[in-house]
Amino acid sequence: MQSLQDTASQVRRDILRMVHAVQSGHPGGSLGCTDYLVALYFHFMKHDPAFAMDGKNEDLFFLSNGHISPLFYSVLARSGYFSIAELATFRKLNTRLQGHPATHEHLPGVRIASGSLGQGLSVAIGAALTKKLNNDPCMVYSLHGDGELQEGQNWEAIMFAAHHKVDNLLATVDYNGQQIDGSTAFVMNLENLKDKWLAFGWDVLEMDGNDMNDILKVVAEAKTRMGKQKPVCILMKTIMGKGVDFMEGTHEWHGIAPSDAQLENALSQLPETLGDY
Repeated sequence: MQSLQDTASQVRRDILRMVHAVQSGHPGGSLGCTDYLVALYFHFMKHDPAFAMDGKNEDLFFLSNGHISPLFYSVLARSGYFSIAELATFRKLNTRLQGHPATHEHLPGVRIASGSLGQGLSVAIGAALTKKLNNDPCMVYSLHGDGELQEGQNWEAIMFAAHHKVDNLLATVDYNGQQIDGSTAFVMNLENLKDKWLAFGWDVLEMDGNDMNDILKVVAEAKTRMGKQKPVCILMKTIMGKGVDFMEGTHEWHGIAPSDAQLENALSQLPETLGDY
């Protein structure tokens, strides 16, 4: 538990330093989803940093809300997919660490480009069906923003997965209630997401995505529900900007970078546990 929390603290430092260095990127959602992605890569998933694109006999992860790439890159680097020092190239010219993950640079750990929102679940379903056809016992994880669910393609995919009993898939929604232009309730109200996923035929769990204990408990429960004829969704309540007091709970930090003074303040709130890049 403590090692996961220490890793999460360091990943949050990475996120802030990466975005600050180029004055560009998306810190809010990245900080909010940190605990969950750390738990997946450092506790739950069977995965190999040597990285084969086909992912046979491995658990696969698909990031649909690709703007939280600083988090994804930090977790991949700290998991051994590429050098931690490469984080310093984030969003720079000719880098493999583009603002939104892309595949043409062949960055280990990235299986789909996810700059365009709303497509990740469709890809994850395809990967999950492939595993079933190949008798591969591993599972597929995907992560989505709640604002992203305003895209219609998601609901076609949600309907498809239930109809075809894609029961080796765990889709998690970052349910922070914020998007770039304001609250989701203001931009396009999502209403009761739990009722919607249930109505579409999914098994639905809820958890606090900023409580490592709850993450470990709920994801473990979700894994026990694999293979039971239904895909599983976790609605994950998070706080945008989690870990930095002046960033928490507001859409204003969805896509802006901290100043020098703000970075210093933010880093003072997050212990350096594994060493900065």
